[in-house]
Amino acid sequence: MLQVKNISFSYHRKKKEVLHDFSLALEKGKVYGLLGKNGTGKSTLLYLMAGLLTPKSGEVTFHDLNVRRRLPATLQDMFLVPEEFQLPAISLVSYIELNSSFYPKFSKEDMVKYLHFFEMDLDTDLGSLSMGQKKKVFMSFALATNTSLLLMDEPTNGLDIPGKSQFRKFIASGMSDERTIVISTHQVRDIDKVLDHVLIIDNSRILLDASTSDICDKFMFVESDDRTLAAQALYTLPSIQGNYLMLPNTDGEETELNLELLFGATLSLPEQIAKMFHPTK
Repeated sequence: MLQVKNISFSYHRKKKEVLHDFSLALEKGKVYGLLGKNGTGKSTLLYLMAGLLTPKSGEVTFHDLNVRRRLPATLQDMFLVPEEFQLPAISLVSYIELNSSFYPKFSKEDMVKYLHFFEMDLDTDLGSLSMGQKKKVFMSFALATNTSLLLMDEPTNGLDIPGKSQFRKFIASGMSDERTIVISTHQVRDIDKVLDHVLIIDNSRILLDASTSDICDKFMFVESDDRTLAAQALYTLPSIQGNYLMLPNTDGEETELNLELLFGATLSLPEQIAKMFHPTK
C-alpha cells in the first residue's frame, strides 16, 4: 500500500539528517505502532508519508503515486492527525459541511458512531471544547473519512483516563481489511492491545518490524517475583509485584504483549532481538 524508499531528510542543510537512506513498507488491513526515542524522526516520517515534507533523496509512494505530488487521488484517500492542531470556532455540523466533501468516502453516520465512543454528539460548538475534547472530535472526523491510510501522531496525548480506554475501542471499531492505521506514540500502554504490527526505529534503522502474533510466539511477557525466572529474562522492568519479565517463549505459551517491555528490550538488545526474527542476518 505505502512504500518509503531510501528517503533522507533534514530540516536545515547543515544540520544532521533526521532520517538517512530509510526504507519501510506498509500493508493494508493493519494497525501499526510506530515507536522510537525522542528525536528519532517518528513525526517527521508521518509528515513525509503524508507528502507534507520533501525528502532530500528517495520518495514515498502511496498506491504507486509519489505522495509529494499532492494529487487529489492521494489526498482524498489519506488523513493525518498531528499531535497539535487547531479547529475553527464554529459548530461541528458546519465543520463537517465544509470539510467532508474533500473525502468521497466520508460517512456522517460513522461520524456519529465514533463520537458516541467518546460520549459526544454532533450538537457541539468547537470553540467551547477543551483540547482533549477537540482531539476526540478531530479523530472521529478522521476515522469517518474512511480513507485507506490514517496517520496518527500521539493521539492519546491530552485524553483523560476514560478517553484512553475509549480510544482503544474506537480504533478497533474503525478498522477494516482495506484500511491501514499508523499510530506514533510514547504512550505505549494506551495502544498495545489494538496493534497488529510493531515498528521500532532508531538512528534511521528499523530495529523491529514484526506482527504482534510473531512477537508473542517468540516472547513471553509475565509479572513475577521469582528470582530464578528473572535471571532467565531477556529484559526486566520493576513492578509492584516484583518485575515485568520478557522471556524467550520456548513452550509456545500465550501471553499478552507488553509493549513497554518490548520497546526497552529492543533498544537495549537490538542485535539479539533482530537475530530472533532474522536468524540468517
